[in-house]
Amino acid sequence: MEDLRLNGTGNAGRRSFMKTAAGAVSATAFGAYAAASDTLMVGIIGCGGRGTAAAVDAMTADKGINIVAMADIRLDRIQEKRTQLKLKFPGRVVVDDDHCFTGFDAYKHVIASSDVVIIANAAKFHPLHLKAAVEAGKHVFVEKPHAIDPAAIHVVRAACELAKQKGLSVMSGLQSRHHMGYQETIQRVHDGAIGDVVAIQETWLRPPYVLYPRVPGLKEIEYQASNQYHFHWLCGDDIPQTLVHNLDRSSWVMHNQVPARAWGMAGRSTLHGEIYGDVFDHHAVVYEFQSGVRVYAYCRTIDSCYNENSSLVLGTKGRCDLLKLRIQGETNWQHPGTKSKANAYVQEHVALFESIRNGKPVNAGDYMVRSALFTLMGQFSCYTGSEVTLDQIQNSQYCHLPRPEEVTANTEPPVRPGADGIYPLPFTPGVSKLL
Repeated sequence: MEDLRLNGTGNAGRRSFMKTAAGAVSATAFGAYAAASDTLMVGIIGCGGRGTAAAVDAMTADKGINIVAMADIRLDRIQEKRTQLKLKFPGRVVVDDDHCFTGFDAYKHVIASSDVVIIANAAKFHPLHLKAAVEAGKHVFVEKPHAIDPAAIHVVRAACELAKQKGLSVMSGLQSRHHMGYQETIQRVHDGAIGDVVAIQETWLRPPYVLYPRVPGLKEIEYQASNQYHFHWLCGDDIPQTLVHNLDRSSWVMHNQVPARAWGMAGRSTLHGEIYGDVFDHHAVVYEFQSGVRVYAYCRTIDSCYNENSSLVLGTKGRCDLLKLRIQGETNWQHPGTKSKANAYVQEHVALFESIRNGKPVNAGDYMVRSALFTLMGQFSCYTGSEVTLDQIQNSQYCHLPRPEEVTANTEPPVRPGADGIYPLPFTPGVSKLL
């Protein structure tokens, strides 16, 4: 069950690739891709909406890449997304049946078939797959969140350090860093346009995200992996999954710092039903930096409620509405260009592929790790009801079991629905002790 392909073994294609890519781990070979061939081979791990969108962004960013391998827990999803991508990019999606892989080991075959790997499956597996790709000498685009528990942060940090040693690029899916409007607006904040920052409010209130109903014939572990946004052990819950973008922007505003401590409250008030899994549906967290600046962060995933996505920075001389690219107060300024984030999704891939072709690797590991630390402080405080410090998260080895490398199609998932069809919550504030 761990390696189910449409037909055949695909070994000939992988042997051919490995022969041509044998020297890719060195810094010298890093710059040789464009000289040897104008085409870069890209594989996708995770064929849901984000993985497919990342493939579209990559092919939009660089006309010289082909999609050559795809992996997902569900074969029908691979087939559907392969067809969609072929229609959008004729001749550039060259994924034959031998390079469609399913199962929890499918990532290994994608890595073996590719120059560049897009990792966009369940977040639990991002660190493991990042590590495997870097060890194999491959460049990586890895979606957020980059770690859903403290143990995974250590894996991400080590993998990114190894990538530096090997001259490989690692690009994060935290696309805000590549939004030119955000870049200019934050630079103005850093230059004093709103005075000293005194507080930040981060908000993302929205309906439930990407609901996949159960497909007949799937094992429980496979169903949960296919509906991964709604199981804490796979997605990390809503602070790492959703607020990670907001909190990464807060860290950026604060000159790439991480708060010293956090406390929060959360629970599940509305989302009762099999499809909603075992995640909480509302969170509120207060973060405090060493300087005393606080971030007030909120997220919620409930239908028919007020929705908002915003990053508001309050200063002694004014305020910045970052997502609207606006500064008001003693200085009044509005960015003249579009506030669309779509360009940022493409720009992060432009930066990745230019780095590969120019032999000048990029490595997003620093803010990948910071964003994970930021989010986990808040999520673990909500789970336990306790204050959580940066030192506690950094020094912990806690892992949401089972460990990613131990998951197979026969693994017993850590949660099952009750007699009423509802999955119980995994943690109880004031009772659960995680750190």
